[in-house]
Amino acid sequence: MGSTGWVTPFQLKEEPIEGQRPIKVRVIGAGYSGIYMGIRIPQRLRNVDFQIYEKNESVGGTWWVNRYPGCACDIPAHSYQYSFNPNPDWSAFYAPQREICAYLHGTAEKYGALRFVKLQHKVESCQWNDNSKKWHLTISRTDTNETFEEDVDVVVTARGNLSDPAWPEIPGLKSFEGEVMHSARWNESYDFKNKRIGIIGSGSSAIQIVPSLQKIEGAQLSCFVRSKTWITNPFGDEVMKKLGLDPTKLDFTPEQREEFANDPEKFFNFRKIIEIDGNTIHEISMRGSDMQRGAIGAFGDNMKNRLLRRPDIAEFLIPSFGIGCRRSTPGPGYLEALVEDNVDFITDPIETITPTGVTTKTGREVPVDALVCATGFNTSSAPPFPIYGRGGMSLQERFTPFPTAYLSLAVDQFPNFFMMLGPNSAIGSGSLTVILENEGDYIIKCIRKLQKEDYATMTIKPERVRDWSEYCHEYFKRTVYTDTCHSWYKSEGGSGDRIIGLWPGSTMHALEALRAPRWEDYDYEGLEGEGGNRLKWLGDGWSITHMKGHGENEWRGDPAWYIEPQFVDVPLPGRPEDDEKLKMRPFSH
Repeated sequence: MGSTGWVTPFQLKEEPIEGQRPIKVRVIGAGYSGIYMGIRIPQRLRNVDFQIYEKNESVGGTWWVNRYPGCACDIPAHSYQYSFNPNPDWSAFYAPQREICAYLHGTAEKYGALRFVKLQHKVESCQWNDNSKKWHLTISRTDTNETFEEDVDVVVTARGNLSDPAWPEIPGLKSFEGEVMHSARWNESYDFKNKRIGIIGSGSSAIQIVPSLQKIEGAQLSCFVRSKTWITNPFGDEVMKKLGLDPTKLDFTPEQREEFANDPEKFFNFRKIIEIDGNTIHEISMRGSDMQRGAIGAFGDNMKNRLLRRPDIAEFLIPSFGIGCRRSTPGPGYLEALVEDNVDFITDPIETITPTGVTTKTGREVPVDALVCATGFNTSSAPPFPIYGRGGMSLQERFTPFPTAYLSLAVDQFPNFFMMLGPNSAIGSGSLTVILENEGDYIIKCIRKLQKEDYATMTIKPERVRDWSEYCHEYFKRTVYTDTCHSWYKSEGGSGDRIIGLWPGSTMHALEALRAPRWEDYDYEGLEGEGGNRLKWLGDGWSITHMKGHGENEWRGDPAWYIEPQFVDVPLPGRPEDDEKLKMRPFSH
């Protein structure tokens, strides 16, 4: 006799092919990335239980947290905005923090993202449950100290890498009796008038803080600088002239802003010039390239000219490494502030901090009333809350000895988990925000695949993460980013041999890589487990588009959508290969 075991016969899924099963998604962080997801997820997906958890009192991310004097973007503001919501009213070429924060809040409000944001909600932990195929989250409310837990299908971290302040590890820091603040934890109520101020650091934050504090009445600044850095020409004089701007005047007049608002063509052309310039200087990142050599000469001369009164500072500051090894910054007013009488430029390493000041390794004692730590962020570590993937592996463990993530957004052993601005997300030149948008688009496609095709999980294959890591390491060998310098682009707190902060290529390269997910790079688990019919998602033979609607809607979609003009791709008669759109950007699957 044969087996008497029952075999469950295949049954159709009694749903239309579009497959809009309920799915629960949580985004962590409400800065540029989180707000983008708060706009695009409700726009493109249906039947999603969706929330964005933000630990702070408002949206804005790093632009809400950082409020130090002089805080501004160090790339042109018109290239640091959402592509779908360009702002003609930036007050300056490098927009100040308050305006960027207001722009983010305004965009979130305009496009409905605030509906999904839960402020003062701090994620304490994320734990993957391989039995339920869910993420178990623990969240605390910072306003009420309440804690709650929930299970979700998909987690997206949109924290960015400039949110966890790195304090300097200097003996005696906690013994200092004066005012101590980090650039990302600024005390806006402190009065710097007639104070002796010590500023530790020479990165982007310090370069913006120094000119602002130098102008304060009675202030005496002691700038403790241990690293060389390139202070680049603000954007490049030739491009500024092409834009119709005076390279020495970085603020926009009311007339210029009004013209941008009232002349869309002029405003678009202005933006286009900025984007083209940012995307066509990629060559500068290549070690020994003509553009790199030319820039070293030009920027070196520029720094010397601006430091004519203090050639000793120029000699110390101008690096031997290539432009871009450390993050370059325009630094308007920084070099000019260093030569002022109320600024002391100190290159002696700090030995210790005393209750009343700073002692250097040469024995010099520098009394100060306030210490400003412009020492950056922890960019080479996992998020500052535990995340445990399959088998109990922590993300911190997975990111040892250095963080790596496939295409910067997916990590093996962490199903249904995606990162925006993860390892290797930032860019040396070009628009960062357009990369964030494309990362978000990629992740939304993944969420839709899970939902539509009835997958319980998708997890990047470990071999693809290894391939990516190998590609990155080999690519960066030819760039200035691996020159000898201390940089947050690098592993091991800035001194390692792996570049973990930058995308391995240009902005345009990133956009193409993120354009169409390579589904074969992932492993999948179906909702019905092993042995289930993987084509059950085809449903019952119906499409939402021609099913009867409800109320005033005759249909749930459009039964003839394919002849609507917005869906019809009309080829050029005779020579369809001359399609202008496809000349701008080649076709992709």
